[in-house]
This record gives sequence, structure tokens and C-alpha cells, in this order.
Amino acid sequence: MKRIVLTRRWPATVEAVLSERYDAVLNPDDRPLSAPELRAALEGADAVLTTVTDKLDAGVLKPGIRAKILGNFGVGISHIDLAAAKAAGLSVVNTPGVLTDATADIGMTLLLMSARRASEGEALVRAGKWQGWTPTQLIGSHVTGKTIGIVGMGRIGIAMARRAHYGFGMDVVFHNRSKVAETGIPGARQLPLEEVLAAADFLSLHLPGGAENRHLIDAAALSKMKPTAHLINTARGEVVDEAALVAALKAGALAGAGLDVFENEPKLHPELAGLPMVSLLPHLGSATDETRHAMGMKVVDNLDAFFAGKTPPDLC
Repeated sequence: MKRIVLTRRWPATVEAVLSERYDAVLNPDDRPLSAPELRAALEGADAVLTTVTDKLDAGVLKPGIRAKILGNFGVGISHIDLAAAKAAGLSVVNTPGVLTDATADIGMTLLLMSARRASEGEALVRAGKWQGWTPTQLIGSHVTGKTIGIVGMGRIGIAMARRAHYGFGMDVVFHNRSKVAETGIPGARQLPLEEVLAAADFLSLHLPGGAENRHLIDAAALSKMKPTAHLINTARGEVVDEAALVAALKAGALAGAGLDVFENEPKLHPELAGLPMVSLLPHLGSATDETRHAMGMKVVDNLDAFFAGKTPPDLC
């Protein structure tokens, strides 16, 4: 049996399948592995099954390893140096498609939380400070009929845009580096990034992380947005310059933000948690039973194909 190492806990149903088909080394304590531990796993196993918490850089992925494949639990692979993986003889697979709806649902959750100041309201109630209804308490922003701007019109971006348009009657503008032929959304317009920033009442990010998109939303980008606008990020934390975002929010240059991912996850910018107009979630995008099981089984299918001498369906 091929030996595989899981760097974190996976859904029990998936771990059971992996343990049946492979010599699986699990991580029952769910403790993130250090760089030396990741290197040892690569040297001692035929496959290493990774997550976003694993930083697989050129130092960890230097040649001289036993492993032949990395099975990543998630779509985003900005934590993996693909060039170094290739040089080390590693194939890399991920899990596209199966987490689209769950992530778009979290995007809409954050959009609504930010618009209606839900985090502030919940904090008020939990602290025992709510004195009852008043006509001027925690006035938020209307969502229905507003404009949503999508940056990154892939599967999740389209799913988010469809929820916004068909669920809340929102107009859709979007930016994507390549031409998007069809979105299925009447009136959706593909525009340059600057025009999307200026038009959006709610800007929702759905693009890959990594060096190419690091700090795409920086101080200059934020300055082009309406002071009444809200920023929603369910993509990757490094896409947003958190220091610039904090400065914009403190200056009143932006009305609010809803974040499920962070630049130096799990650490936050020291001022983010203290800003009442920011809604914060702990990277819950794909966190449903159905989605996490499907993600794990997608990796299983890719492993099975790879070790059977076939091309894995989700080869990066």
C-alpha cells in the first residue's frame, strides 16, 4: 500500500476511506506541521495531503524526496511553490468545483452582515447593553437594488453574482483578467478594475492569492471606492493590504468590510478586531459537512487516478 501523510485532520468519513485504501498517517491532534516535519513527510511518504495552513516553499520542496504527489484540500494553492514542486518531481492536485456554493453563501453572509451592521448588533445584545428598539439605532445600508462588483469572475465569483442579482435584484459589474463569455446574469458588465471599484456599492473578491495578486486591493484601489461601499473578501487574505484597509475604515473612506480570510492568517492586523464596522469570520468559506466531505473525496479520486498511472482530473 502506498504511504500517505495527512498534515491536518480531515473529515472522519474521508479519513476512513484513505485508511482503507492506503497506509495513511493521520494527524489526530490537528496540529500544524513545522517546515522540518513537512520535509520529513515528503521524504517518508508517497503522497502528502496538504491544506492552506502548510507553507510549502522552495526550502521544503527541494529535490531529494520520496513523495510523488501533493493532494491539496482546497482550491487555492498560493501556499505551494509550484515551480519548486515541479522541480522536485511532484504532481499537485486541488479540489475545484465542489466548494463553489458554500463559499458564495459565506460571501453573501458577510455582505449582509456588513450592510446591516449585524456584528455590531450582536455584540450589543451579547454585552447586555441593548436598551431596546429606537428609530436611529445601527442604521445600515440597503442591499436590494444596489451594485455588486466582483473581482475574479470564476466559478465562485459567478455564484456570488447570481445570488446577488437573482436574490437581491443587484446590478452586477465585474473585473476578470480574461474575457468571460457568459455569466448567466442579465446586464452583467465586464469592466476595467478601476471602473468596478468606482461603481460598486459592495466589492466582493474571488481571485487567487499569490504574488501576482498580492495587495491588489491597496490604498490606491481603496481610494477609488465610494465612502459608502463595503469590501467583502472570501478569496485569499494577501489580496488585500490590511494596513491600508484599516486606514480607510478609520478615515471613513469605506463604510465597512466583511472578511473570511486574512493577510497573515490566523493573525489579524492588530487594529482590525477593534473596528466595529468590520465583520470577521474564521475562514469558514467551505465549512459545511457536505462540502468538506466532497473536497476530501476529490483528493481521494485524484490519488486513486495518479497511483493507477492515469492523469489526475484536477492536476494543477
